Amino acid sequence: MKVAVLDFGKTNSKLFVFGQDGQILDERRTQPNWTRKGDFSVLDETALHDWAARVVGEAVDNHGVEGLMVSGHGCTFALVDNAALTHPILDYEQEPPAEIAAQIDRRIPDFAETFSPLLPLGFNYGRHMLWLKAVQSSAFDAAKSILGHPQYWSWRFGGRAVSEVSYLGCHSHLWAPRKRDFSSLVDAEGWRGQMPAFERAGAVIGERRFGGATQPIAIHNGVHDSNAALHAYRRQELGPVTVVSTGTWVVVLNPDCPLDALDRDRDMLVNVDVDAGPVPTIRFMGGREFATISAGWQGAIAHSLVQQVIDAGIMALPSFAPGGPMPGHPGELVGRTPNAEERAAVALLYVALMIDLCLDLIHSNDTVIVDGGLNSGGVLAALLAQLRPGQPFMQGATLEGSATGAAALAFESVGREFAAEAPEPVCASGFAGLAGYRDSWRGLSGDRGMVETAARGAR
Repeated sequence: MKVAVLDFGKTNSKLFVFGQDGQILDERRTQPNWTRKGDFSVLDETALHDWAARVVGEAVDNHGVEGLMVSGHGCTFALVDNAALTHPILDYEQEPPAEIAAQIDRRIPDFAETFSPLLPLGFNYGRHMLWLKAVQSSAFDAAKSILGHPQYWSWRFGGRAVSEVSYLGCHSHLWAPRKRDFSSLVDAEGWRGQMPAFERAGAVIGERRFGGATQPIAIHNGVHDSNAALHAYRRQELGPVTVVSTGTWVVVLNPDCPLDALDRDRDMLVNVDVDAGPVPTIRFMGGREFATISAGWQGAIAHSLVQQVIDAGIMALPSFAPGGPMPGHPGELVGRTPNAEERAAVALLYVALMIDLCLDLIHSNDTVIVDGGLNSGGVLAALLAQLRPGQPFMQGATLEGSATGAAALAFESVGREFAAEAPEPVCASGFAGLAGYRDSWRGLSGDRGMVETAARGAR
């Protein structure tokens, strides 16, 4: 059996073909387009659908794929009637007008109920739902179903309209993790009746023919991408782990962190796993910040350049994107002006130091698994292992943990084995002066006292 996984990210969308041995047999990539419609930035859904339908058809024709699974980034919802969207899908990177924000933010449930902090833009997609309802209520009136992003695509490709808990519980304001039920906001707005019945991530919810095949393939219920990465490693029975999932967002998930340790002002929240269990989480837009700091650097970063930057004391101080554990701190470079290659090394060190900070705040003291595209070449994981010598570090055997976890859920749902490669142990890097560089960075970032307190709590 082979499964195609559509992994819809904010910056990149990908298709992977997985065999039962966990190997990726084929992959394709594109970038979603965001366009203006009236007062909103929205997804060019038609273009993305046409690309996805084409590459899935090619996967069916070339590899005999028997199932289609979807993994999707958080923060995005879709309103649909029986056949189509009732409003284009909103870009989560836009802030409601101040007068509307003042109205809708008063209706947000308390953090103690949802463990979903009040974040800017549409980082809580319940907030964007309130915005759209305030200015275009007809889109809600016409909608039969409110779907999470992965569920929209599973439905679009021939599945039933269903809900899925890892996506609804993904810092949306729509879910109460302790109750394992919708939040008070859903009932206050009258949305419960538009929420379809739940199916577990990976469940078969329909079928469709693609390409030149005469037989339809199974359509599986989609999943939140970071929770898919968590599932990929949990299913391997590795013991207690903290997963660092990297992409546009760096998402640090530690299921063993106490809920009362979460600080709503530092982008700490509760995600919900595929079985509705609470997963304490902290995150920042690491991929976006890396691109900003490095001026869009692509390619390898030489170890010698990392050492050169440490020796020179060139640093990037947070933050270069909204949200994250240091909101309100404007990002800046300190030290002499770096050249293009040095900027890339500064950006990588910045991401490593931010993850190190997040691991303290999320009380991580178990094995850490580093996953995703920012660990290309393994340098990021090696830096973290050097920064935190008291913890074991591992890295994904591939860079595609979210897609791998999504594939595992699809195989498991039909009773098939899926033998994904185990993560690999990480050897710490040996950069001279890294600990001092970290101490200087924390001091200049203005968080030394807070971080030291958090670190003592984690130990």
